[in-house]
Amino acid sequence: MTRSAALTFNAITRLQLLAGLTLLALLSFAVPARADISKFVGSYKGSADVLSADGTVQPRDMSVEIGASDKGFTVRWTSTRTRDDGTEKSKSYAIRFIPSDRNGIYAAAMGRNVFGHDVQLDPMQGEPYVWARLSGDTLSVYSLFVTDEGGYEIQQYDRTLVDEGLRLKFQRLRNGAPLRSVSTVLKRQ
Repeated sequence: MTRSAALTFNAITRLQLLAGLTLLALLSFAVPARADISKFVGSYKGSADVLSADGTVQPRDMSVEIGASDKGFTVRWTSTRTRDDGTEKSKSYAIRFIPSDRNGIYAAAMGRNVFGHDVQLDPMQGEPYVWARLSGDTLSVYSLFVTDEGGYEIQQYDRTLVDEGLRLKFQRLRNGAPLRSVSTVLKRQ
């Protein structure tokens, strides 16, 4: 190989290497980084006093289970209250979340369209619009409802990892006015 040919070959090789590195750099920006849900995975239980806007307090037993899946994660939670007659009333929810195109923000996969793809529910039909945000040690779940009068109700569940387990802060607002709140620590099981 002549000296001129060797220099041309080396220049082409360097250009190919540079092009490959540039492509890798661009791809790293095109695919959003996924937040790590693994540190939240587990079961948590505890009790709390639910404070209503009228000042009344109702004790509740609460549990949360967070599980990872191949496409995202699932949050299941139950709230149980004991009525004055001693009977219990429980409400349970389970929502599957999948990554959005935005880092740390997850869409609720609560329905499927005609093509079998995961979709959000429609708040204009009285259904909740739900999403989650994972930021550091806090997993937040938001539920937005459009009321029959055209106003809104939003529920926010902040679940923050602490030494004892999971600190839960819940707020329910209607048109900006607080309706209910909870603050407690749920112990990891």
